[in-house]
Amino acid sequence: MSGHSKWHSIKHKKAKEDAKRGNLFGKLSRSIIIAIKDGGNVSDPKDNIALANAIAKAKEYNMPQTNIERAIKKGAGEIEGGTFESIIYEGYGIGGIAIIVETFTENKNRTASDVRNAFSKHNGNLGESGSVAWQFERKGLIIIDRSSIEDEEEFMLQVIDSGAEDIEEEVDVFEIKVEPADFIKIKEYLEKNNINIETSEVGLMPKSTVGLSIDDSKKALKLISALEEQDDVQNV
Repeated sequence: MSGHSKWHSIKHKKAKEDAKRGNLFGKLSRSIIIAIKDGGNVSDPKDNIALANAIAKAKEYNMPQTNIERAIKKGAGEIEGGTFESIIYEGYGIGGIAIIVETFTENKNRTASDVRNAFSKHNGNLGESGSVAWQFERKGLIIIDRSSIEDEEEFMLQVIDSGAEDIEEEVDVFEIKVEPADFIKIKEYLEKNNINIETSEVGLMPKSTVGLSIDDSKKALKLISALEEQDDVQNV
């Protein structure tokens, strides 16, 4: 696959389908809880950039404000919730592609079994801790529709001046890579200027990509989809 846009567009479409089934809101709630727990139990998004990003993503998918507030209270321990923990799994897909699976679970044995089975059924292998993590870095990625931009050269200069780390050109979209701390600022800049954002998120991004045949790409996507369908899986 070229760049990140194809897979992120697929994820965005799938997320909309999940929202219709109610599955997505549960994962978005857990992402808010994780951001608070991993951020030293700081529940104010002004002082917790990961929480601010999680809330922004929840709003992007029209998650009700009451759900967002409830998730914040759970993360802060103001209302009772299960005892969850963040666990990261690392593995390989077809063609040796590196895959990281971020989970949030109250039953790590169940989650480990589900993740292992997904790898096994789809031409992959679950690896040891640290086996592929070095190939990733946490970044913000914003994918925008090129047709919504009048002057592309001027646009790219302004986005870089706003703090974007890199911009990649694809056929129909621009992929804007940013530091997590700049994610909200740049996203708000784009929205203010009526730029059509197709999808956006902060997550682990590969430092480099590899080419796969069409057949292998389809198999890799089946593995990633199978992992993302697990209730305990937050991101792949």
